[in-house]
Amino acid sequence: MKQLKTYKFRIYIRDEQKIFFIKTFVCICISYKLILNNKIKVRE
Repeated sequence: MKQLKTYKFRIYIRDEQKIFFIKTFVCICISYKLILNNKIKVRE
């Protein structure tokens, strides 16, 4: 049986990076909701 190795990493991000990630995920979320809404309207 082959044994798998695991690794743990801890990421320390700066405040600028935190803001960047928040803005990016908010933009992705809004885009997803708009596309989903559009798809629902097309099916109706």
